[in-house]
Amino acid sequence: MRTTILYLLCVLLIVQTGCSKKELDVKNPNSPTPESAKTEAGILSLSLGAVYQTGFNGITDTKYSGSFLGSSFWFLAPAYHDLMADVISAEAANNIINQVSVPDYVIYDDGSKVINSAPAKQVTRLNNSRTKAGSNMFYFEWTWMYYLNNACNLVLETVDNVSFTGDATTKKNALKAWAYFWKGYAYSRIGSIYYAGIIKSESAKNNGLYKSSAEIIAEADANYNKAIEALNGITTLADYNTVVKALIPTQCQAGKGGVLTPAMWIHTINTMKARNILVNKRVKDMTSTDWNNILTLVNNGVSSSDLVFTGRSASAGSFLSATTGSVAAMTTGDPTSTTYKISERLIQEYTTGDKRLANNFSQVTAYLNQKGGFTFSTRYRLLDGGNAMSGVQVVASRTVGAYELYVAGTYEENELMKAEANIKLNNISAGLASVDAVRTYQGAGVSAVSGVITDPAQAYEELRRERRTALLFRNVSLYDYRRWGYLDDVASGGGRTNAVVVSSTGVLNTKATINYNFLDYWDVPEDELALNPPADGSAPIRNPK
Repeated sequence: MRTTILYLLCVLLIVQTGCSKKELDVKNPNSPTPESAKTEAGILSLSLGAVYQTGFNGITDTKYSGSFLGSSFWFLAPAYHDLMADVISAEAANNIINQVSVPDYVIYDDGSKVINSAPAKQVTRLNNSRTKAGSNMFYFEWTWMYYLNNACNLVLETVDNVSFTGDATTKKNALKAWAYFWKGYAYSRIGSIYYAGIIKSESAKNNGLYKSSAEIIAEADANYNKAIEALNGITTLADYNTVVKALIPTQCQAGKGGVLTPAMWIHTINTMKARNILVNKRVKDMTSTDWNNILTLVNNGVSSSDLVFTGRSASAGSFLSATTGSVAAMTTGDPTSTTYKISERLIQEYTTGDKRLANNFSQVTAYLNQKGGFTFSTRYRLLDGGNAMSGVQVVASRTVGAYELYVAGTYEENELMKAEANIKLNNISAGLASVDAVRTYQGAGVSAVSGVITDPAQAYEELRRERRTALLFRNVSLYDYRRWGYLDDVASGGGRTNAVVVSSTGVLNTKATINYNFLDYWDVPEDELALNPPADGSAPIRNPK
């Protein structure tokens, strides 16, 4: 069972990087044990490492990590999302990144049709095998997130046995909020991308009862609620701040990152809970109750002044590399040499005159991708550090410490969920006011649309395009493509029309039809199933599509 090794791993992998030796000292930081974590310094180190080392860097088995093109969770697991959501493309064969996002077919403007002889559904399932180490797309996010979950289980099992200085109840509640939040985060990612998952609440106990994705999302929300309960139990802010400051790497306490107040943290949780509602149901199936539930949450979600959970690189020993640690870093530069390439379908979403396009991208001689697929060619490159336009969002930088990776919810995501709910509840002006607010916040420099656009369909199109651009590299694009129906077979009403596509021979198409026909939820990885067969009463572990 994959999770049988997690107890040992989350004990061994608690050494957090990007911090001082003093911050890491758990008696013997090179060989920590559960016993050594039963001190205040020890539980802090365990809790910090549970997230940034075990959760985001935990895969060390060379048969998997040996094929990596980059480093850590953030360069690969989110990349599969952005590849399938047609934000980026790739031609390198490592981790089959050049195959997972090739559509079933494209129809060009002249009516000609190019077919993919190796459909992505077929390729990903053929590689869902323990014998396909490094090439199993289903393996990575599952494994990283269960490492994170189990490491947090160990924190929860340990914290009540620790003696604390100062207000012990406050410090324990801060640590419990930390563990429950990241458990909620892990279950949210599992439930939002896999057809089934496991609810595992004990670090050393195996569990083969697979639950449906909906049940996993319910468990995510239950853990988020426990985190809120713990935060509401904070009584001594100084001791709370001491704990949280020790849990976040120093380099991540800058910009929008830092020590969240209990209220800010609850805002982030509400935004994440709203995301769980939004992204796990097709737009066409959403009800007024769903939209109102989202509004209730986002109205107490992340604000523009809140600190949030972020990641940054450091000059040495960071959990996040400036050059290979994120999708943004590995997309930055000349497309002839970058691992990931910017998609034409992303660029076409920007409104004419949007300063964010001018500040982050430049047009280059068309890069004609002959290896990765017939929709992968591009005329654009992602700029390193932007184009020096004052007050305008910068989405990528390969300079140490400059790029701010958003780990969880953000103001922009919260505001755009508010916008979408209001538009769908026919509060068009209020919804578009939120779209305008996000564009102003990011320095887009485009004319306001609130009070100008009144048609619900046009209003929703503004929202749709804004989510694609404002939330670039925020790891929600695949969820959006799924809920909008783009991933589905054209024969079932899916696909995308009026798409900009540069063919492999350099022909520019502006009205192309793309039939992606990708899996909307992924099968449970065979690496798990081979070691942990489903117990009686388990939910189906394979998507029937």
